[in-house]
Amino acid sequence: MIILNVSVAQAAAPATILVLGDSLSAGHGIKAEQAWPRLLEAELKQRGKPFQVINASISGDTSAGGRSRFSALIKKYPAQWVIIELGANDGLRGLPTSEMQQNLAHIIQTAQDRGSRVHLIGMQIPPNYGAAYTSAFSRSYQTLAKDYRVSLTPFLLAPIAADRTMFQADQLHPTAQAQPLIMRGVLHDLLKNM
Repeated sequence: MIILNVSVAQAAAPATILVLGDSLSAGHGIKAEQAWPRLLEAELKQRGKPFQVINASISGDTSAGGRSRFSALIKKYPAQWVIIELGANDGLRGLPTSEMQQNLAHIIQTAQDRGSRVHLIGMQIPPNYGAAYTSAFSRSYQTLAKDYRVSLTPFLLAPIAADRTMFQADQLHPTAQAQPLIMRGVLHDLLKNM
């Protein structure tokens, strides 16, 4: 008979969700505890899913930046789930969508190789970037979700996009009041696969 010596602390350790994002997840312009990843942790616990959410989002980050720091992050925070919310800054800078897609694919593959499940969050770019670019940009997320069989929230800001009062003065970053709506949109898609 083999008896495993597992401490109570280990047995009770919560599962982890690692959020890799930019200012839209970092909570730019609002308090850190108001950002949607923190609200997600509280909501999951209330629903009997005691996940610890590590918000490793950095304002201004691109898909290349996320790619460069992800390996160290996933080693430091072994996560059952990785939520990737990157690409908006690539789009705003007009960077090639093929490069963004390669960077996100690398992050997804790295996460999956370490045994993490992945939830991808897409973005949309304003129409002034041209129809071809905006279409290719949003299609990148759909393609990645299909190719890597990961769950997807197609557009992070969908719950608030039509209401400009939900955005700060820069008209780019959501207000604190918008965060619960954003969180519920992500949660809805995430729970389908949990």
